[in-house]
Amino acid sequence: MADDLGYADVGFNGCQDIPTPNIDSIAKNGTVCSNAIVTFPVCGPSRAGFITGRYEQRFGFVGNPPHDPEDRNAGVPKSEMNIAESLKQVGYKTGIIGKWHLGLHREEHHPLKRGFDEFYGHLGGGSKYLPEDLTIQDCYTAEPWQSYSCWIHRNYEPVQITQYLTDEFSKEALRFVDASKDNPFFLFLSYNAPHSPLQATEKYLSRFPHIEDPKRKIYAAMVSALDDGVGQLLARLKELNLEENTILFFLSDNGGIEEKSHSDNGPLRGQKGQIWEGGIRVPFAVQWKGVIPKGEIFEKAVTSLDIFATISELSKSPFHPNKPLDGVHLIPYLTGKIQEEPHPNLYMRMHTSNRKMVRSGSLKYVVPGKNQSAELYDLKKDLGESKNLASQMPETLELLKAKYNRWSKDLKDPIFLGNWERQQLLKKKKLLEKNGNIGMKSDPLQKSSLSKNQSLKP
Repeated sequence: MADDLGYADVGFNGCQDIPTPNIDSIAKNGTVCSNAIVTFPVCGPSRAGFITGRYEQRFGFVGNPPHDPEDRNAGVPKSEMNIAESLKQVGYKTGIIGKWHLGLHREEHHPLKRGFDEFYGHLGGGSKYLPEDLTIQDCYTAEPWQSYSCWIHRNYEPVQITQYLTDEFSKEALRFVDASKDNPFFLFLSYNAPHSPLQATEKYLSRFPHIEDPKRKIYAAMVSALDDGVGQLLARLKELNLEENTILFFLSDNGGIEEKSHSDNGPLRGQKGQIWEGGIRVPFAVQWKGVIPKGEIFEKAVTSLDIFATISELSKSPFHPNKPLDGVHLIPYLTGKIQEEPHPNLYMRMHTSNRKMVRSGSLKYVVPGKNQSAELYDLKKDLGESKNLASQMPETLELLKAKYNRWSKDLKDPIFLGNWERQQLLKKKKLLEKNGNIGMKSDPLQKSSLSKNQSLKP
């Protein structure tokens, strides 16, 4: 999984200025899902949906977890089973390398408490990439604004890196595969590249003398480092004769953030954080040699939720019977055994901004934000979402609105205050302090988590 990678920033989606031969080889030796979306246009909730195989809105994970080691609520609830917890029950060795971003509390949400045998990475939403910039040993005592400067963790222990961070994660992936080659294994190689901050070494920068935009050049170098790591991993699987017995998924956790990182979402409207296709449609390719067709493009809608469902079906690993997965087993669709749409409808809710979405076939119902009217687009004819059909197709608009209302009636309100909400409360606190009206009882930041009887209204 890449982080904030633009839809058009891989060769298999038409990128011209950043070669990604290794990522592209997954597409060449497998199938590209050109119409793949994630469940949220921001990292934390998107990853919570992916790793549980369920819409994260069902369990109230609707914002990026704050950097708060004491917040037991800020993460995926233990009542939800994730991929690693499922696979361990059928004998798989499990590892995560890279970005976690699914909770910081050591007992409730650390990867080793959530089904993973090994963890090497950072617990929060991002990290600086250069060894000399990681100056804080203990992330649990760091201030929120210092979290990107923390040392990397090997399991529970902080360790200093000596190489560019993306290279460290790639090297660690090879070590995990080497140590696991004689067992069934699941590796979540969770790169934080090319998420900000924009940092790269001369080794990778030197590959892009043709890119004049300085930010685009650094971004390209970061993607190139990630692609090198993917290539090393693929080569190791081949060397160990595991290539045909391993299924590989490649995707990004959400769309690129064009205005800051100079990523490219191609023909798609919008970017990370928005409910347009540029925020939620991601590069997605699947390889399983000898099973999945080579070099094919699958145009029907799929979702990151399908990864858990596919893995569970193939490995016969369990999931909660009273909490069914929202994804589907993809293989019969990719091989043509099943011709129907994998998902007649796909949904999204961004609670605090009141953004809503339903995709039904090629039609997309979207409420772009608070106090904004619902819009309707035909993505097959208008991928850039430029022609609002709401006034021309009012009955269709109402039909999709009704579908959204049925889906959303059982969703949970947020179970923790995300970073954005905390920033709003901090502003409120500062205003109260300025006016001399704040005391212990009125401090809006006195409680960071939400109790069972509290909710954060939109």
